[in-house]
Amino acid sequence: MHFETFSAGGCRSYVVGCEASCAAVLIDPELSLVDHYRGHLLQKGLTLRYVVDTHTHADHFSASRQLGKLTGAPVVMHRLSAAPYPDLRLDDGDMLIAGGLKLTALHTPGHTRDSMCLVMADRVFTGDTLLIGGTGRSDLPTGDPHDLYESLFEKLLKLPGETLVYPAHDYKGRGHSTIAEEIAANPRLQKTERADFVAMMQALDLAAPTHLTEALRTNMSGGKTVAQLLAEAASGVPFMSLAELNSRLGDNSRDLVVIDLREKDAFESGHITGARHLPRGQLELRVNTELPDPTVRIVTCCEFGKISTLAAATLRELGFTRATALDGGMTGWREAGYALEPKA
Repeated sequence: MHFETFSAGGCRSYVVGCEASCAAVLIDPELSLVDHYRGHLLQKGLTLRYVVDTHTHADHFSASRQLGKLTGAPVVMHRLSAAPYPDLRLDDGDMLIAGGLKLTALHTPGHTRDSMCLVMADRVFTGDTLLIGGTGRSDLPTGDPHDLYESLFEKLLKLPGETLVYPAHDYKGRGHSTIAEEIAANPRLQKTERADFVAMMQALDLAAPTHLTEALRTNMSGGKTVAQLLAEAASGVPFMSLAELNSRLGDNSRDLVVIDLREKDAFESGHITGARHLPRGQLELRVNTELPDPTVRIVTCCEFGKISTLAAATLRELGFTRATALDGGMTGWREAGYALEPKA
């Protein structure tokens, strides 16, 4: 069997291939790695038989639709996926066959309603249901902690203990684990009673994925790239120049809110005076609390101006019709010599 792992910012995807037939399956592909997958398949002489997404991803942009078009391989998802483009929809227990490879779908809702794992010989591809030392979150659209408990304790963890675990994410450089190791050492799996597990999941205070709205929109439609989303956003929002914003700060800024979308370290290293810190990954979850008045004028800013453009478009969709994006971002602000807080 041929087996290869690909990584991009903590996202994991896998190519498994039958050496006898040269048939291959690609699991949870990430958009930025399309050329890497194609080059690898060509180098190894493999023909892509299936492209599989284990669920509708909210934390990265899936490459399934693009790879399906480029290679002619059918896109596979669970039958409950809201995406309109899968060529093949699996039910619990359905099997994919690629040469000598056999992968069985195990429906494991909880992280999302359409989550599934793929069981193959000595290993299981767990998507975001089971991670190394963790589990998928259950607070995103269609997630449910009760479903996640059942998927873990009544299905996935009943696989043989020696079964290798390959998740869709890992941020600590770990290649794989086993079912037995996760049962023994995974902190979230120590809550073996349903009520305790559900309470633990509901108490998690996690930031939303950085591109939650854009990723869901792309992965559910399958028809738009990040560049296309950015172009659409740019055509639907106005921009504010660096000089204009600088002139409006101070006494003239009472009807103006600057939202800095960068992560905490970047914000604390220097931001526009009076800017509110609202990381892009938390925007949809916190904006109504932070900005209860939808008529306020908003200027979004990020490092280079791309994330702020997407965020301004999202805010307008949420009813904040006066949202604008800062042209040039914080990079341009610093280069122009405008004041920062705290002062350098």
